[in-house]
Amino acid sequence: MSKEAIRIGIIGCGQIAQHHMSTYAKIADAKMVGFADISKDAVERSAKEYGVEFATTNFRELIARDDIDAIDVCLHNNFHMPATLAALEAGKHVYCEKPMAGSYVDALTMFNKAKELGKNLHIQLSTLYSNETRAAKELIDAGKLGDIYHARSTGFRRRGRPYVDGYGAPSFVQKRNSAGGALYDMGVYHISQILYLLGNPNVERITGKTYQKVAMDPARQEISGYDVEELGMGFVRFAGDVSMDIIESWAIHLDSFEGSYLVGSAGGVRLSPFGYFTANGDLDCNSTVDLGSARSRWNSVNGDGAIYGDSQHHWVAALQGKVPLLPTAEIALNTMLISEGIYMSQKLNREVSAEEVQAASVSTAATM
Repeated sequence: MSKEAIRIGIIGCGQIAQHHMSTYAKIADAKMVGFADISKDAVERSAKEYGVEFATTNFRELIARDDIDAIDVCLHNNFHMPATLAALEAGKHVYCEKPMAGSYVDALTMFNKAKELGKNLHIQLSTLYSNETRAAKELIDAGKLGDIYHARSTGFRRRGRPYVDGYGAPSFVQKRNSAGGALYDMGVYHISQILYLLGNPNVERITGKTYQKVAMDPARQEISGYDVEELGMGFVRFAGDVSMDIIESWAIHLDSFEGSYLVGSAGGVRLSPFGYFTANGDLDCNSTVDLGSARSRWNSVNGDGAIYGDSQHHWVAALQGKVPLLPTAEIALNTMLISEGIYMSQKLNREVSAEEVQAASVSTAATM
């Protein structure tokens, strides 16, 4: 187990990178030592704010440094694969923003390269560390749900499309940068959360639909070149007689969706708002949970609250050998397969097999 602080370099100094930086600054066992961004102003501003001495507009200069243990990739989706591969080949462990890449085949390339080189690859899947996820996993591991057979993955925004609805940059809604819309932006969080709780089962078949229907400001639509989905839906058949349905919205004329859930032969769990449901004889039982008290015990009694409290604390602890790294790369890869399967089903207007998606997947990686 390493007692030394993990030395981290960050590629990208944009909106999401600021969240990563502020979190690393609170982790005693992490030290940010270098930043890279094509914007000289952005990288120098971030370096000054966090007291980082090395700032460059050439990310290859950053990954070439021999005093860096791990690289954090905070770029648009189509840049994830080339930046990750370069960092892995430079001998660095890699933490990468979600989604894993812009296409399944690019994500698979990242996964295989990390395995080949014996390096850790961790994908930012924040929902795996929520109180709701941990509580659900405790119930599942204790057998309280019995044989789990179906799950629902939901994510709701009423009008929350990047840029056109008032926040973020146009690049978030352009296929050439992000490869997808609601499914790649928010859906990845909810799909991966369900996959984690299901034990990341093998995907067999996928069907889906996507839409872009809700009106938006015409000027912003033209400026952005908006060409991704605002609503994605799917149905997934897994091995072992397990299924999942999906609905993910950036924009829809409704007040809400019900939260994600998992149901089994002995009980069910809804993740938001959290609830546990079972039956005792003739009694249908609906249970609430004090997640705040549970978090307090995870922190003080179990002593692992911080390590499993957020993605970056977990990443640093795993690199130090304190805990095994959660299989986020495997889960993120399966999430990519499902998302791309929905896009392929939309295009072909039929159900598709996992093998079809894998065979047809084409790289969307941008040149760096």
